[in-house]
Amino acid sequence: MSIFSYRKLIVYQKSKELVKKTYQLLERFPAKENFALCNQLRRASVSVTSNIAEGVTRFNFKEKRHFIEISYGSLMEISSQFEIAEDLGYITTNERISIDILIEEIARLLSGLRKSYV
Repeated sequence: MSIFSYRKLIVYQKSKELVKKTYQLLERFPAKENFALCNQLRRASVSVTSNIAEGVTRFNFKEKRHFIEISYGSLMEISSQFEIAEDLGYITTNERISIDILIEEIARLLSGLRKSYV
């Protein structure tokens, strides 16, 4: 088993897609948000992928589940922050919906991954 086996997981690949989309959208945010909302969104999006990688490579199922749960929490943080970005006019409703669709898919995949660690 490769130590990089997490890279083969669809949930990891989809989470990387979310990171890319997040960074692309953040390019259009006002400069005043660079150290506030932008920073939070960058950190949360990278946290999803990082915690998947860390969790999958743990040996203990309890630890595996814990890191997947952290990923899920970061995912919900992203959802909330993009909703705020929409309210502030930084992104369109269609862009927020597109992100939400990807978030829902990742959430389902994370749930399945977590359930596999029993």
